[in-house]
Amino acid sequence: MSIPTELRFEIDDLYTAYAHTLDEAKYQEWPEYFMDDALYRIVPRENHVRGLPIATMHCESKGMIQDRAYAVEELNMVQPRVLRHFISGLRIESAEGGRIKSGANFLVVQTLFERMTEIVMAGRYVDEIVRKDGRLLFQSRLCVYDSSLIPTSLVAPV
Repeated sequence: MSIPTELRFEIDDLYTAYAHTLDEAKYQEWPEYFMDDALYRIVPRENHVRGLPIATMHCESKGMIQDRAYAVEELNMVQPRVLRHFISGLRIESAEGGRIKSGANFLVVQTLFERMTEIVMAGRYVDEIVRKDGRLLFQSRLCVYDSSLIPTSLVAPV
């Protein structure tokens, strides 16, 4: 399938802006990347492959995503950290009928004060994107992480 270059750049810009928002800890802006009826999940690869419903984080609407953003900024007590999201291997599977199916690899690292930078999570995004009011938004974002182990401090979105 041939994807127009302009659309490919637009999707890449969406992924880059999303990562930048999380890297800058602008969690109140994070929900603005999603449709009102969006689905956001963080799932271990093993569960995804087996079709199991258990997720580490599960939000069934933009409202739930907003609640998660509020909790990350206002309620959770965690040691200060800097997170960095690295996204590569963007692939667009289809772009038909106003829906785009795409994905990419991700790597999230964190740096805590006076500690070495460490890998928090690696995996891939499985996304469905739609256009609303001229802007691309996630209808669904599935973050499938590769390891069965994750840090107990997973509070921030991926």
